[in-house]
Amino acid sequence: MAKENPKEAEKEAKKEVQEEASKEQKTKKKGGEEIKKGGVNFTYAFPAKVEEIIGRTGTRGEAIQVRCKVLDGRDSNKILRRNVKGPVQLGDILMLRETEIEARPLTKTGRGNA
Repeated sequence: MAKENPKEAEKEAKKEVQEEASKEQKTKKKGGEEIKKGGVNFTYAFPAKVEEIIGRTGTRGEAIQVRCKVLDGRDSNKILRRNVKGPVQLGDILMLRETEIEARPLTKTGRGNA
């Protein structure tokens, strides 16, 4: 039995781990189509710059309604009213998944008014 060099043994172990990982990410055929496992897929989104903060909305005021200008895509330079959840300020860039639907405008009615 020959003694192995510790560095060579470590290299072999790393190689085995990499081979197992590559087996997991191999493509599978499903209906004639190859699908790669383990990849990250992002949805396409359009950038929009916050031009104005209109106010808070939602039952607890958890969303902020803003006016934003679409910077790219089919509706570039279009100004939309959108509801944003989380902190936002003037000049922020929002990534919109769609640019056709606009949020309802905020009304000035308070509680108890019909």
